[in-house]
Amino acid sequence: MTETRDATSQHSHEPHHESLGSKLNWLRAGVLGANDGIVSVAGIVVGVAGATADRTSVLMAGIAGLVAGALSMAGGEYVSVSTQRDTEKAMLKLEKYELKTMPEAEEAELAEIYQEKGLSAELAAKVARELTEKDALAAHADAELGIDPDDLTSPWQAAWASFVSFSIGALLPLLAIVLPPVSWRVWACGGGVVIGLFITGYVSARLGNARARRAVLRNVGVGVLTMLITYWVGALFGVATS
Repeated sequence: MTETRDATSQHSHEPHHESLGSKLNWLRAGVLGANDGIVSVAGIVVGVAGATADRTSVLMAGIAGLVAGALSMAGGEYVSVSTQRDTEKAMLKLEKYELKTMPEAEEAELAEIYQEKGLSAELAAKVARELTEKDALAAHADAELGIDPDDLTSPWQAAWASFVSFSIGALLPLLAIVLPPVSWRVWACGGGVVIGLFITGYVSARLGNARARRAVLRNVGVGVLTMLITYWVGALFGVATS
């Protein structure tokens, strides 16, 4: 009995709020944004370091890559999420119109949805009727569209999240390559990037309930390959112009 009560108590304290999935998606997007910042700026600074030993040139290239990449990520996310929000608003507007002009048909449609999910016809009709009486738009938006009318996606929130996460990720290779002595900077940057990509790969895998080892190896492999290619391109460019 004690174990049953403990399990019940623990279950009652589990987070069941509908926005939990949305929060996890934002967190996953932030991790991926940081990952992009690490790989993108690492490729730039390592490539420039392969062409020149001038610390200022490497620093300026890294800062330019950080600013341009963060703004690009933020702008792209703003446009994308704005389009999604406009679509959600249009769908909700249509749903409001249908609920106003054909309420019986909409209630029957909602009952059919719940019946397809496994409820009996009688119970599905009762659930549809009670949910419609409580908040018709919220019930239909959730069941038919998968939208919460009170929690639409925010373009500005998405833009800022992308800007900040990319910038934080980009700072890692930038600082790792400009702070150490010239003879160590590429190796220091490479080591810092590997550690950063290990962390982002592991976290993204855990958030997605995927195998961490495969995700980490893939993540680190892409980053290392990027640095190797850009370094040799920079080295060839430096030799050609020297």
